[in-house]
Amino acid sequence: MKSALRALLQLFQPLYLAAYVAWLAVLLVLLSTPADRFLGGDRNTALIVLIVFLLAVVGKGLKPHGMSHWSDYPLLAIEGLAVLALCFLWSRDMAPVLSIIFIADCAMFLSATALIAVALALNIALWIIVSNSWNSSHPGLVLLSYFGFQMFAALTAWYARRAEQTATDLRETNAHLLATRSLLEESARDGERLRLARELHDVAGHKLTALKLNLAALERSGDASTQASVKVVSQLATELLDDIRGVVSQIRQHDGLDMRQALEQLIAPLPSPQIHLDVHADARVDSVAQADTLLRVVQEALTNIVRHAQAANAWITLERVGDVVKLSIRDDGRGEVPLREGFGLKGMRERLALVAGGLEISRRSEAGVALDITMPLH
Repeated sequence: MKSALRALLQLFQPLYLAAYVAWLAVLLVLLSTPADRFLGGDRNTALIVLIVFLLAVVGKGLKPHGMSHWSDYPLLAIEGLAVLALCFLWSRDMAPVLSIIFIADCAMFLSATALIAVALALNIALWIIVSNSWNSSHPGLVLLSYFGFQMFAALTAWYARRAEQTATDLRETNAHLLATRSLLEESARDGERLRLARELHDVAGHKLTALKLNLAALERSGDASTQASVKVVSQLATELLDDIRGVVSQIRQHDGLDMRQALEQLIAPLPSPQIHLDVHADARVDSVAQADTLLRVVQEALTNIVRHAQAANAWITLERVGDVVKLSIRDDGRGEVPLREGFGLKGMRERLALVAGGLEISRRSEAGVALDITMPLH
């Protein structure tokens, strides 16, 4: 439900709103144009083409935020063909306005090289249509202004795309920094406990031991009237020394670094998919290096899910089985196994290898891909 709502909200972003206004302007002019300006006097066919164009534009927006899919490219092709069809059916200067929306859409999905190629092919096709169907003596001049607006729209969309990607990268980097800071704070607290334990053992323990020795000597050499008091003081010193040793032993107990807070800070900036986190109470790691490896693996896995899986949900489970920490990451997206291992998955395996860990990839029976990571604690 939340994913569907986010997809609907996508349709009301500023660039989409601008496209709707331009499309509406074309529609109003089309409806007021005499039938003889249409090929064969058929306004209805031109209207259907205009509606198909709008449906293709909307179709690309009906997906979770930030996700691209193979279906975007057929929809782009439909947009381009609709532009050419409308210009062929309707010999009016308003028809090429849709080409501006189309080029802006292409800039949001295609590489720079592909965008230039598509823009050139579109404008050459428009020039041919205007030359032959519009009976225009200067088709180049007619299309020059539209080409300028296409360039402006493409650059605007391109920079918007770059800004969105930069913002996403900054959110991911900030989340990782916050998670790493949480681990360092946990490690610092653990180091402080050890320092206090050493101080108690080395300072207080040493002085209490010296006090006991002196009290024992005083007890042996003192007269009978003071021996009882000395014996009581000596007993208290012994009990205090035992208490300090117990506190030191308890402080020095190392139960590992807690991963929950770090993982929560890592996943907090992601708007989608919905992430279900389950960290078992005993799922702790022994070192910052192990904890950082798990964080990096989770970050890379979530990045892949957001960019490629089109998942609505993701589940992260961290548990301990004996002396092994197990991390499970799965989604309900469209990933296929075997996956083509790019730099992300290779980087995961390399990081895990440094801490003697392993990675297995499988496809669950219901949907999505699962990553199972194991890492020995000792």
